[in-house]
Amino acid sequence: MINESALLESKSLRSSVLERTDVLDKVKALSLLPDGMHVTTAMVAAYFEVTVEAVRQLKARHHNELSPNGMVTLKGHDLAEFKRDILSRYPGGYPQPRSSLTLYSRRAVLNVAMLLRDSEVARQVRGYLLDMEYVARTQPVEDPVPTAFQDLGDRIDQRITHILGKTVVPMLNTLIETAGEHRRELIELRQDIEHVERRLCHHHTHLGIPRQQGPTALKALTWQALERHVADLLRRDGCTDVVVRQAYRDRGIDITARAHDGRSVAVQCKNHTGHRHVSSSAMQRFAGAARAIAPADIALFVATCTFSSEAQAIAELSGVITVNRTELEVWSAGTRLKALR
Repeated sequence: MINESALLESKSLRSSVLERTDVLDKVKALSLLPDGMHVTTAMVAAYFEVTVEAVRQLKARHHNELSPNGMVTLKGHDLAEFKRDILSRYPGGYPQPRSSLTLYSRRAVLNVAMLLRDSEVARQVRGYLLDMEYVARTQPVEDPVPTAFQDLGDRIDQRITHILGKTVVPMLNTLIETAGEHRRELIELRQDIEHVERRLCHHHTHLGIPRQQGPTALKALTWQALERHVADLLRRDGCTDVVVRQAYRDRGIDITARAHDGRSVAVQCKNHTGHRHVSSSAMQRFAGAARAIAPADIALFVATCTFSSEAQAIAELSGVITVNRTELEVWSAGTRLKALR
């Protein structure tokens, strides 16, 4: 069984269990701010029964790890906006910060639990995490031999799709740009290769091999989980500087990133269920944000539903790339998004 020191010392192991924020409530209730998403430094200290200064020192030492996992410090306009929109609802319940305010998401609080050494509550949280990890590693496998072959096939297919997406398709794109009489044949060849990529992904689905999020899993995602999932897909497709922006400060942009070739990326995510679709007004707001508020070379509108005809028309006019539910499922299954190639 993995011991507690492994979580304290291994960033990769900590990253692998950050989705298990439910363990926080198994130890004790975590009180949240009125937005239902964040806690302050003082609230983190109260949860772990340590001093505020201990949390501040940990924040200073591990800022680069905590920030991508939901820790943010608000100042100036962002702080004023948060005080107006959130804290003003309960003026007597929370102290009003003057110059800055550090907020932690549940994910960031769990991250703190895996870094804070001198806290009995943090030790209990780590204990739950280690127990869950142990159970996951020791569960019996009914058919180990086929699973081993599936894992091997999975690695081989991943290597093939990587070569196709990272080498062959970009090479064909370059040839197509300079080709003369053979341009049409090259375009058809590229389409055939992209078809092979899609078939490989569907092959995994038919074998029952889990690859990212399937249709059922996508349907069950919360809007926060959808944003994290899309951020993971961007990283998988070679994007860097991927940042999931805070809900109260996104101004119409949920995720920002930089593509492998340096182009800036702005993403809006909509988690609609049932027969709902993305409206024209929602598309107009995002198109404006992606062009004026946070200008981006690639503007992606990702939704777990379809787009209305008006919204699709606005997207085409404004240069926004739409990713509907079906396209999101294919992207999640392993096919690289064309816009990011």
